[in-house]
Amino acid sequence: MIRVTKRVEFCAAHRYANPRWSDEENRQRFGKAANLHGHNYVLEVTIQGTPAPDTGMVMDLKALKDLIADAVLERLDHKNLNVDVPALAGRLPTPENLAVVIWGLLAPRLPAGGLYRVRLHADDRSYVDYYGEVCRP
Repeated sequence: MIRVTKRVEFCAAHRYANPRWSDEENRQRFGKAANLHGHNYVLEVTIQGTPAPDTGMVMDLKALKDLIADAVLERLDHKNLNVDVPALAGRLPTPENLAVVIWGLLAPRLPAGGLYRVRLHADDRSYVDYYGEVCRP
């Protein structure tokens, strides 16, 4: 089994606001993140498999890049995550929830068991890893 990772970047805006809370409580809980702000996200998608005998590759990296662009970037890049992404409806657009959404966009387009990890960097100091476990928001 070999794992291959493709790294892409996208920009998106969001704010943390629990609709059950007042504006004041959201500001107290989330601080400046309660205001609309943007991130330059770095997404790492790791796939796994056995290299094909005829190519020596688990998957052509150009094909993986195109898949990520079509499945993920078209839906998230330069979007307001609170408004423009139906898959996040009813969920705070945290990196944790966003990683789960990205998994859901990619996994069905790859062979079963082919998606190993989604790693999402919201900044250069922290990231979220998601391995496809069942998560309930």
